[in-house]
Amino acid sequence: KMAEVALRTSENILLCAPTGAGKTNVAMLSILNVLGQYQKENAYGEDVAYDDKASKHEGNFDLSSFKIIYVAPMKALVQEVVKNFSKRLSPYGITVRELSGDSNLTRQQISETQMIVTTPEKWDIVTRQGEGRAYTQLVRLVIIDEIHLLHDDRGPVLESIVARAIRQVETTAEPVRLVGLSATLPNYADVATFLRVKPDSGMFFFDHSYRPVPLQMQYVGITERNAFRRFQLQNEICYEKATSQRKNGNQMLIFVHSRAETGKTAKALRDLALERDELNFFVREGGATQEILREELGTVKNADLKEVLPFGFAIHHAGMARADRELVEDLFADGHIAVLCCTATLAWGVNLPAHAVIIKGTQIYDPSKGRWAELSPLDVLQMLGRAGRPQYDTEGEGIIMTAHSELQYYLSLTNLQLPVESQMIKTLPDHLNAEIVLGTIQNISEAVDWMSYTFLYVRMLQNPNLYGISDKAAGEDPTLKRRRMDLVHTAACMLERSHLVRYDRRSGALHSTPLGRISSQYYISHSSMALYSRHLRPNMADIDLLRLFSMSGEFAHITVREEEKLELSKLATRVPIPVKESPNEPSAKINILLQAYISRLRLDGFALVSDMAFIQQSAARIMRAIFEISLRRGWSGLAKLTLAFANMVAYRIWRSQSPLRQFKNVPEIVARKLERKSDIEWARYADLTPSDLGELVGVPKMGRTLHKLVHQFPKLELSAHIQPITRSILRVELSLVPDFEFDIKVHGYLQLFHIIVEDVNGESILHHEMFLLKNTGAEEEHTVVFTVNILDPLPPSYFIRVISDRWLHSEAVLPISFNKMILPAKFYPPTELLDLQPLPISVLGESAFIKLYNFTEFNPIQTQTFHHLFKTDKNCLICAPSGSGKSACAEFALMRMLVNDPQGKCVYVAPKQETASNTFSDWISRFGSILRPGQVVQLSGEITPDLKMIAEAKIIICTAKQWDAISRRWRQRKAVQAVTLFIVDDLHFLGGDVGPTMEVILSRMRFISTQKQQKNDGGLLRMVSLSASLANAREVGEWIGVSSKGLFNFSPKVRPIPLEIYFHSFDQSNFASRLMAMGKPVYNAVTRYSEGKPSIVFVPSRRQAQLTAIDLMTYHQSIDGKTFLGKESNTEEISTVAENLREPALQQVTTFGIGFLHDGMIENDWDKILELYKKGIITVLVCPMDICWKIKCYSHLVVIMGTETFDGRERRYVDYPIADILHMMGMASRQAIDNSGKCVIMCHTPKKEHLKKLLYDPLPVESHLDHYLHDHFNSEIVTKTISSMQDAVDYITWTLLYRRLSKNPNYYNLQGTSNVHLSEHISEMVETVLGDLEASKCCQLTDDGDVSPLNLGMIAAYYYVQYETIELIAASLTAKTKVRGVLEILSHASEFGTLPIRQGEEKALHILARNLPQKLPESAQFQDPRTKALVLLHCHFSRKALSTDLRTDQKRVLCESINLIPAIVDVISSNGWLKPALAAMELSQMVVQGLWNKDNVLLQIPHFTTEIVERCEAYDGEEKIESVFDILTLDDDVRNDLLRLPDEKMADVAVFCNNYPNVEVTFQVIDSDDITTNDPVQISVKLEREIDDEEDEDQDDSDLGKVAAPLFPKDKREGWWIVIGDAKTNSLMSLKRVTLEKSQKITLEFMAPEEPGDYNLTLFCMSDSYLGCDQEYSVPISVAVGDSDDDASSGDESE
Repeated sequence: KMAEVALRTSENILLCAPTGAGKTNVAMLSILNVLGQYQKENAYGEDVAYDDKASKHEGNFDLSSFKIIYVAPMKALVQEVVKNFSKRLSPYGITVRELSGDSNLTRQQISETQMIVTTPEKWDIVTRQGEGRAYTQLVRLVIIDEIHLLHDDRGPVLESIVARAIRQVETTAEPVRLVGLSATLPNYADVATFLRVKPDSGMFFFDHSYRPVPLQMQYVGITERNAFRRFQLQNEICYEKATSQRKNGNQMLIFVHSRAETGKTAKALRDLALERDELNFFVREGGATQEILREELGTVKNADLKEVLPFGFAIHHAGMARADRELVEDLFADGHIAVLCCTATLAWGVNLPAHAVIIKGTQIYDPSKGRWAELSPLDVLQMLGRAGRPQYDTEGEGIIMTAHSELQYYLSLTNLQLPVESQMIKTLPDHLNAEIVLGTIQNISEAVDWMSYTFLYVRMLQNPNLYGISDKAAGEDPTLKRRRMDLVHTAACMLERSHLVRYDRRSGALHSTPLGRISSQYYISHSSMALYSRHLRPNMADIDLLRLFSMSGEFAHITVREEEKLELSKLATRVPIPVKESPNEPSAKINILLQAYISRLRLDGFALVSDMAFIQQSAARIMRAIFEISLRRGWSGLAKLTLAFANMVAYRIWRSQSPLRQFKNVPEIVARKLERKSDIEWARYADLTPSDLGELVGVPKMGRTLHKLVHQFPKLELSAHIQPITRSILRVELSLVPDFEFDIKVHGYLQLFHIIVEDVNGESILHHEMFLLKNTGAEEEHTVVFTVNILDPLPPSYFIRVISDRWLHSEAVLPISFNKMILPAKFYPPTELLDLQPLPISVLGESAFIKLYNFTEFNPIQTQTFHHLFKTDKNCLICAPSGSGKSACAEFALMRMLVNDPQGKCVYVAPKQETASNTFSDWISRFGSILRPGQVVQLSGEITPDLKMIAEAKIIICTAKQWDAISRRWRQRKAVQAVTLFIVDDLHFLGGDVGPTMEVILSRMRFISTQKQQKNDGGLLRMVSLSASLANAREVGEWIGVSSKGLFNFSPKVRPIPLEIYFHSFDQSNFASRLMAMGKPVYNAVTRYSEGKPSIVFVPSRRQAQLTAIDLMTYHQSIDGKTFLGKESNTEEISTVAENLREPALQQVTTFGIGFLHDGMIENDWDKILELYKKGIITVLVCPMDICWKIKCYSHLVVIMGTETFDGRERRYVDYPIADILHMMGMASRQAIDNSGKCVIMCHTPKKEHLKKLLYDPLPVESHLDHYLHDHFNSEIVTKTISSMQDAVDYITWTLLYRRLSKNPNYYNLQGTSNVHLSEHISEMVETVLGDLEASKCCQLTDDGDVSPLNLGMIAAYYYVQYETIELIAASLTAKTKVRGVLEILSHASEFGTLPIRQGEEKALHILARNLPQKLPESAQFQDPRTKALVLLHCHFSRKALSTDLRTDQKRVLCESINLIPAIVDVISSNGWLKPALAAMELSQMVVQGLWNKDNVLLQIPHFTTEIVERCEAYDGEEKIESVFDILTLDDDVRNDLLRLPDEKMADVAVFCNNYPNVEVTFQVIDSDDITTNDPVQISVKLEREIDDEEDEDQDDSDLGKVAAPLFPKDKREGWWIVIGDAKTNSLMSLKRVTLEKSQKITLEFMAPEEPGDYNLTLFCMSDSYLGCDQEYSVPISVAVGDSDDDASSGDESE
């Protein structure tokens, strides 16, 4: 009846049917429905040949994109379901796993599982942590079995799960289907409403008539009061029923309610049978059954079972051995056992039907209440469900024995008159807290709304009186809003009293606190949390801790019974930690039982055992919670104690016992012996040999095993590098080296460690963070960088402890001593911002200048600096927060130069290419209007054209690296010396990656300006620097030569437009889940703070940008039903723009007023989105953090979502550079529009304090030049600035490094500040650097300390290549290197060492590498950026499509490569090898055109595909088509037929073919008849480009030589190598590189060979950009015998 709905549709279903009516199959149908949705296209194609019966469904489903959750109420049932479904779903390749209290899955396992079977509590925990969101997103189907549990105490958990699922569907708009399965209930319609089931189509109700076997019920009421007599009476009744059943040959089940009871009942029945001599009813004498039972008896372990089995009775309960249980199940199923006494687990977990069922007594001991309670109706129905075997019986019998008083209850129960009611009110505060922590509820009205999703609400509407609402109130308030308001308000007040939330009664806002998060994560009630936070003390010992533990609310119902007192007082003497209270107190009982559990003591009483199980289940959780509380409070001692206790409970060992007991296979005797030898401390075990260990325990053969275990015990070696950054912040770089054997069987996939920094007394925690050690990184060294506050006064030392999260005794300690530490000098206070009258823009005087500004008056900062910049020529340093209009300040100085100095030249240097480009586009449009064309230029990074531009220009814009490359040879370059104004932007980058380069160029410009002053030639050089607020601006200023008057260092708090900063911290330690948890808060921040004004959200990665944009859209739609479009927008215009965008996700979000940007977007999309944003049509912009410098737009609100990003090279998450965060914050203010800006920063909790400090205080800037001196020294040696050791030392005195050394000595590993210390440190630094350069053959040192450059050094300096790269190239090349070898050498350049490796890219690269035509070298490691560079180059040659991120990286690799290859060619030519040189030149062509050298050259032409090329090859005209020229010479109609391209593509082809160089080479050997050995030979070569005349007129000469290369990311000009070599001997004689416009003449010179004779040399003319246009000519020369040396002179004279 249901198949159609269950299988064919995806709507929610509720099915009520009696037990045994096949509900599981309905669940199965709904699962198949989900599978059907994820079937891959063409999955069942006709032509697939199936392997013999191998599952034909394999691989046909997209298994990674969905999850199914099956919620079952009991553990026993969970296991049954897993078994059942695994078997049935395995053909589809689906993995089913259980997730319950005792089986935790790792993240990896969860991601591999498609169906998770779980208990309601566990699923609640998973979904209430943000961690879970990572996979709960994929859930498509939730099946809730036995949903009538709503009536039970566990009902509220189900309500909360379902409410959460429905709300998630509404907020994210992702479909999740709910299927409820239940026994028959009277008010099933209410449950249907609660599950959002459509009553007409999804609700099914089958009453008892649908039972597969009708049930005949009997009720027996017993009035006997005396317990012993009652027991006898029950047994007699059971016996009567049993004999009457056996007379008809039926089997029966007797359900009893404790494990011990099963045995007692079975024996009592056996004894009655013996007494009345009726045994043959149960087992016939001499029958087969008797034989079988006797035979099986041998294998039975359980004593009770052994006694009764031969008589045809059996017992079954969860405490029996697995083998025994299975044996009983099999024998019963085969009919050999007549009567089976069992506990309720059998009814739930094992499907064993019998003809008759007796429920013997309805009282059950409930450890969670601590008393005997009535059986839950659920259990009764489940047990009765086992009566009647569907295949054999026509009816089943059910017999309930109960106390006479309860008869009425059970009668109505089985006849279905009890409606299911909600139990939510009791636990409302805890569930409310969980939602607040999740972030789904943020104020009272949302909470009232959430209540309307619960079953409680459904029932309150139906039955108001039961829930304390009078009919009158219900009439007045039909939606019961007031009642919900009261309930929620009460719950919120309770939570507030327990400090779990902050409740603002005025606005109704609810915020969770750290305690609230802990309570939700560890499932601890609010009352217990309140108790802990009241009674915890930082110095608690284990006695107090255990007392507090036993007072938890979780154990409130445990009582001490009469019969237990004796056993408890015995136990109290055996447990190790003294218990103060008398054993009759419940708290003492809890304490004793927990210790007994850890000590592994045996217990007798059944009730005690189940109490102990209950306590043990909660113990680990509670200890973990207290551990978290003590971490939050910074109490070191208590944190260590509770962590140890949590592990003691988990492993059941005490701290005094041997750590080796934590391994599973250590025998008890061995452990005992180790514990007796307590004089040997644990740390020394690692040094013992196997034989020592064997002797130690007296069991020699155990030695090897013990040795292995000792070395598998998690242990880390620590070392730390500390640097004081300011007087109050210490930077710690901790390196951890795993020093144990990582075994997945023992350690799982990862090990967690806590890094805790304690103060000197070990009392308070100054810093805590988690460290994850993965099995993949178990061999490597790991680095963790964090900052710690330095306390005042300075303590003698700190301690860093690294403690394992799961292993006792696994901790490492590292003391950090402060005896030798010298703190940096105190900083000067910032400049005050004066309260001046803002200047109008008319003060500029020139009308042309006034037009450049679109505002009327300057802001306070510009006003205060104006005079100094515009009226004087002094150097100046302006430090102010980002976004405060500093660029206008730079323009003041620029305008002064334009007015006062007609010869002036201004250079503007920015650390980042993006900043430079933005400034250029701004200035070219503004200053370009008042200057001649070509006077505002941006450098390209290619030396020759750049020098030309500099000579002409007035305003030059470039990056630090480009200026470094240009100004290195300033002595030869007049243009560099002519600079009169030098502007440096973002000077605070001195502390970042580009820092060293900036430092070098600033020092160099200072040096040039003093040289100019000494010679008095030309104008002075004025330096203006802009920066964020610096703590040590004074030193930086002095270094650039700024007087105190020219130093403006404003505090970060001084902004022209005030900025409000809000911090949001998140506890999730996992990065992905932390981002998930931020999703809703980001939305709230945008709606709350932006008030409809524009906002920008910065996220860690490109992928996240898309996700966040979509999240914002769905939240806004589902919560407010609105969009983020601006006020002035009309929807048609937007939708037309959206349709033209390339990315589908972008099209979708744009129509909702949200845009996102990233690096790999096509220009068009990028401009469109920015334009829409600037017009105010879209008001939310989501950007990855790495483009924050590239976009130039401002907003009212900036949200920084997360402050770290993944770095694949270090395989960890690294913090954003502070400069980036400051820059992002600076975007939050629109000048002249806003009167305040807002910034919300979301970060990981441990980072919050540190970030606050850095962002609110000025930035300290330190020099990093000491690590990067090599390349800068090398370039100065080549330009002869450094020609001795002394020069090098002098060079350093010009740098900022020199000034900082004495101010913050410890940061630079300097031990003192005296002059001796300083000079020694610098000399040592210089010696090391020069030593390294000499070792890599870049320079030569003499004994007197003179330095001279060598060839390799010159090549490195000329091409701006790192010295390590040149050293590597020189070492790896051989005379036999081929293209492939050159490619590998290229990819190993240090330049590629900084390529980013993002999350999950190793996998992506691995897959790419597998499909490449050429195999990678064996040694390739995919987390190595150099391997990445190699893979990207391979993909470029094979023209493989890449993801957006990889495309961006590939561009970078190509631009670097084209610079590195000429350097490689030069290194080869200095060795005089011919073939490798030609190979490297070929590689250059491959890089530019993106082809392999073996590919057909025609493929370079745009739009040419392999099909077109095949057509060209097959063409048989007079001329074969082999080169690009041949395409040009074809007739039009032939060509069109071959190419078959549309016109616009044909145009591209034409452009390429016309640009393709046709070069005529002529050469002549000078004095060819007079060549003698060892004489120089000269060959003059003339190159001439053949150009069609008609094109010549309109073509500008400067366009000649532009390369047409569609796949190369930037403009390139042709270069040619002219090579002379001897192919026979593989020797290269001479090489020149030329750029060719129309024609060029060059002369090559080389030494004639030493042996006389005829030689046939070859002249090669090689392109660096095109394949297939290289030319070679043979050059025959004959060498005569030269005169011998002594009379050579006389020969000269005679001529």
